[in-house]
Amino acid sequence: MILHLHLVRHGQTTFNRYNRLQGWCNAPLTESGLADADKAGHKLQSYDFAAAYCSDTSRAQITAARILDINEAAGHVRPELVSDMHFREQCYGYFEGQDMSLAWTAAGGPHGAKNYNDIVAKFGLAATRDFLKEADPFHDAESDAEYWSRVEGAFALIAANPRLADGDDVLQISHGNTLLSLAHRFGGEGLDLSERPANGSVTDVDFDTTQPFDRALTIVRYNQ
Repeated sequence: MILHLHLVRHGQTTFNRYNRLQGWCNAPLTESGLADADKAGHKLQSYDFAAAYCSDTSRAQITAARILDINEAAGHVRPELVSDMHFREQCYGYFEGQDMSLAWTAAGGPHGAKNYNDIVAKFGLAATRDFLKEADPFHDAESDAEYWSRVEGAFALIAANPRLADGDDVLQISHGNTLLSLAHRFGGEGLDLSERPANGSVTDVDFDTTQPFDRALTIVRYNQ
């Protein structure tokens, strides 16, 4: 079964505006963030969504609700919104809410990397998670293995939905680092991964539920 997933990064929050790490913690949407959600809703208003998913954070839930409001007003049946912790952003542990540049310097410094991009360039994306967990005095930040185990659980929830059929369109509200991580892992050549997906951007993914997770996702359109 192939499902067409439409992944939207939630609207801008105050933490996004102030360049602070925001994983499992939460911050309210700004006025610009509400507009981000509405813009995404109008981009997607022609789709009949068979299901809708988001994390259990208010920034994702509000973004989803506004998109579904627009979709319903366009004449489509509104699917039930499923909110689940498996769809959360990466957990940054001790560094939640901290200035991003300071946090990534703390993570990369002991390894000779000065910032996030330097860690990725020298050690790969997985190291950003492992180094942050190592730098976390409580070790509450997710390691790369912990992160992907949870994310895989999110896709397993979608695949297990008995109401979905081959070719269905599914709305999924996602998060910046998660979208970037999916693009790094499944995007192949040709994607511009130099910047995180914009708030309210749409990334389309084909999900083959019959395949092991490592081969299940194909990035069709990224950060649009």
